[in-house]
Amino acid sequence: MSAESTAPFAGANRVLDEDARGARVEYQGVAKNYGEVQALRPTDLTVEPGEFFSLIGPSGSGKTTLLGATAGFNPPSKGHILVDGDDIVGVPPFRRNIGMVFQNYSLFPHMTVAQNIGFPLRMRKLSRAEIGERITRMLGMVRLDKMGERRPSELSGGQQQRVALARAAVYDPRLLLMDEPLSALDKNLREEMQDEIKEFQDALGATVVYVTHDQGEAASMSHRIAIMNQGRIEQIGTPRELYERPGTRFVAGFLGEANIFKVTAREATAGGCRVEVGDGQQFASDASPPDGQTICACIRPETIRIARGDETGDNVATGRIEDITYTAGSVRYRVRIGLNLVMTAREPSERGYTLPALGSDVTLVWRAEDTLLVDDDPS
Repeated sequence: MSAESTAPFAGANRVLDEDARGARVEYQGVAKNYGEVQALRPTDLTVEPGEFFSLIGPSGSGKTTLLGATAGFNPPSKGHILVDGDDIVGVPPFRRNIGMVFQNYSLFPHMTVAQNIGFPLRMRKLSRAEIGERITRMLGMVRLDKMGERRPSELSGGQQQRVALARAAVYDPRLLLMDEPLSALDKNLREEMQDEIKEFQDALGATVVYVTHDQGEAASMSHRIAIMNQGRIEQIGTPRELYERPGTRFVAGFLGEANIFKVTAREATAGGCRVEVGDGQQFASDASPPDGQTICACIRPETIRIARGDETGDNVATGRIEDITYTAGSVRYRVRIGLNLVMTAREPSERGYTLPALGSDVTLVWRAEDTLLVDDDPS
């Protein structure tokens, strides 16, 4: 079984267009305090021109605070935010020329679709002819050509989101900020809109900084992702890098499903090591931490196989199945290994294959390279 076949973060990454016309955004020591509460620790980050960059993390991690500082809604307590080399801290929001897409769309209910899209242009006092041309172009881009005279209340949630996208981009900003724009939509529509937003961004060439709590959403849309925790960036990377090579226990546990448990490094060499669980079991890893170091092992469920016949691997562990769950074409097993360790394995469902029975003994096998070793607590 290929790990890439079922892992939500292990697919191909989007390729960044080096000729994109989007803005370069640099955060230099940006921090935000609310009284004695440090909502955002000093943060350094660069978003490349034309990049779709996502900020994800649990509630209170600082992602919306960083986005709001970029928009100008909550100025940072210290630090600099440079857009194409110009520091925008202190510049009023309406002068930053940044497009913004909100969670609740924020469309004007008394205006038509066309009037909503044209509103930023009227505020900029463009000519009536140019406003009309841009509205027509944006209606075509979001596939709402024949709905310009409708009111927002006459549109579906997905159509309203397209209007919000068109309004944010109609004045050709080089930077778009999106704050959980799909959270109000149902699952199927959310997935459909993910593809539409990617196509929209590719057509515009603008840089996007995107906030979401949905890991799969960020993985499918982004060139790179920053995972935030307690006001700081925990790790930055492509979706695949973050999933396959997490740096900390938090990152490993936040992205998808993982078997994570504390281990001690034994027999460490340049080619790998054995790691020992508390009950004395040992597993192989291709990592080489110092001998005796206490760290965490992270093993993704889709890298573990239920052995058939005499099948073996770098790691072999025998246990008893405590639970079996069939979901969306895959089978998830919870297997107790010894007294204190329960591991989850996930395999693609195979037509005609007889599943092991609940309560039966099975052997789990996986490769040494799939025993990832991560820091327990970097802070």
